[in-house]
Amino acid sequence: MQGTIDGFSYGLVTPLVAYLMACLGGALGLRCTTRSMLVTRSWRPGWLVLGSAAIGSGIWTMHFIAMMGFSVRESPVKYDMLMTFASLGVAIVMVGVGIFIVGYRGASGTALFTGGTITGLGVASMHYLGMAGMRLNGKLEYNTLTVAASVVIAVAAAIAALWAAGQVRGFLWSVGASLVMGLAVSGMHYTGMAALSVHLHGATSAPAGDSPASLLAPLMIGPLAFLLLAGVVVMFDPLMVMGKPDWSAAEQKPGIPAHTVHPTGRGRVPGPRSRHHDDARTPQNW
Repeated sequence: MQGTIDGFSYGLVTPLVAYLMACLGGALGLRCTTRSMLVTRSWRPGWLVLGSAAIGSGIWTMHFIAMMGFSVRESPVKYDMLMTFASLGVAIVMVGVGIFIVGYRGASGTALFTGGTITGLGVASMHYLGMAGMRLNGKLEYNTLTVAASVVIAVAAAIAALWAAGQVRGFLWSVGASLVMGLAVSGMHYTGMAALSVHLHGATSAPAGDSPASLLAPLMIGPLAFLLLAGVVVMFDPLMVMGKPDWSAAEQKPGIPAHTVHPTGRGRVPGPRSRHHDDARTPQNW
C-alpha cells in the first residue's frame, strides 16, 4: 500500500522560510570564501572553515525546516537523532573540502569543477542521509532518474556559486550568487522529495524516534545561532563587505618592502620581491 505524502502541510510557509535560510547560509559562506581569496595565507584557513560551516549549517537548516512541512497521512513521522546529527556533519565536511580546493587553487578550471562537484555531492549527501534518519511505518523508495536529476542540480548550483564567489566583484555579486544557490538548493530538495514514495507496512504501532517538534526545533537552535554569529563577523568586517584585498596587512609584514615612488612622480614602482611575496598576491593571481 502506498502512503499519501504531503510536503506542504503548512502551505508556503516552510518552503519560503527554508529558501531564506539556504540563501543566508549561502551568502555568508560565499562571502567568507571570497574573503579568503583576499587575505594572506595565514588567515585563509579560518575564513574557509567559517564559510564551510556557514554553508553546511544553512543547507542543513533549510532541509529540516522544509521537512517540518512533510507528512504521511497514514503514519506518524519521526527522526533518529544520530542520523540527523550525522547529516549536518557530512554537509559541513564535504562542503569544506570543496571550498578549500577553490580557496587555495582558484575558482577556475579543474579546481572549480572538482571543488564544486564535491560541494554539490555534500549537499545531496546531507539531504539523503537526513531522509535516511526518518522513521515511519513504511519503507522509503526513490525514483532513480529523479534522484540523479536532484544530484545534478546540486552539483551545477555549487559550481556556479563557487565560480561567482571567485570573481571577487563585491557584495552585490555574492548576494546574487547566494540567491541562485538558495534557489538551487531548494530546487534540489524538492526534486529529491518528488522522487520519494512510501510503501506502508501493516504495523499500526508508532515508529521509534523523536517527533519533528521535539527533535528538529531544538536541534536547529545551534546552527541558527552560528549563522547569526557568522553574520556579525561579516557585517563588522569592512573588507568583507567591500570586497577589497587586504593590501595593508600584507604590505606591513616584516620583510615586505614598501612601494616606492617613481622618480618622475608618474606612478609607484613596487619594491623587490621577497620570500613573503606569495602572501601578498596580486589580483592577477587569484
